[in-house]
Amino acid sequence: MVNGVRRELISAIEKKIHAFVCGEINNIKNEYDESVKRKLRLFRKRNAEIVKCQARGEVLCKHQVDRQIEVDYVVHYQFLIRQKDWIYLEEQVEERRALFENHKLVRDQKVIAGEDIDEDNKRIEREYESKAKEGYQYDRFAAVRYAETWWNSYNLAFKKFPVDCTNFVSQCLYAGGIPMSGYPNRAKGWWMKNHNWSYSWTVAHSFRWYLSGTHSGLKAMEVSSPEQLMPGDVICYDFQGDGRFDHTTIVVAKDRQGMPLVNAHTTNSRMRYWSYEDSTAYTPNIQYKFFHIV
Repeated sequence: MVNGVRRELISAIEKKIHAFVCGEINNIKNEYDESVKRKLRLFRKRNAEIVKCQARGEVLCKHQVDRQIEVDYVVHYQFLIRQKDWIYLEEQVEERRALFENHKLVRDQKVIAGEDIDEDNKRIEREYESKAKEGYQYDRFAAVRYAETWWNSYNLAFKKFPVDCTNFVSQCLYAGGIPMSGYPNRAKGWWMKNHNWSYSWTVAHSFRWYLSGTHSGLKAMEVSSPEQLMPGDVICYDFQGDGRFDHTTIVVAKDRQGMPLVNAHTTNSRMRYWSYEDSTAYTPNIQYKFFHIV
């Protein structure tokens, strides 16, 4: 039975790879492959194409009850992308859960991580301090290098969270030389220290409001369009458009149309197109905030 489960998983991954490379949007009928359709539509919109796709998977755990087997597994996709005269590699890692009945795959869906940080549904207290006393120079190259090093792994010097996107971006900015401030008040400043952390360091919504504030240390300027961003800058996402920001990414490159490519955690991604229109979390109501790190 174990070999049958593995064969079914391999077959499902191979079908998805074939759909990515061949662009057969109309032949993708399974609801759990909606992400394939979204990604193919996004590439067409960008005048880009997937010239090669490969994936490797690993089974994390299995649970069997009678003739049903539930399997948690992870898939690492690599997409070789051509856009005009430029070729680059996009990568994405998905954690998925598959259900088998009598050796047959009946359900395969992405595992959605749950937020484990409680900020009591309050907006972070925004600091209005005197002008910053601390001088620093933001090293964009160092921030991007950190984002490239740790996009699919975790620096043990920092705590890891099930929803890790903002924690990851904060680490990138810190690697770029931005000093922490506000310790030990969790509702003020931007810091992770002594097994504790501020809301702004780890929670997407709090981080978005912190970037808009006037305070010492981390400074950012909101800009109106993604084209204005540079590598080392930050994008915040409100997927539902309800005023509650859910996700954070860091810009690591620009494509041939001058649009940002980003790295992120939670769904670990590298050189992903900034708009997230290929994400299952995407809705037509999505709102973005674009921050240039000063």
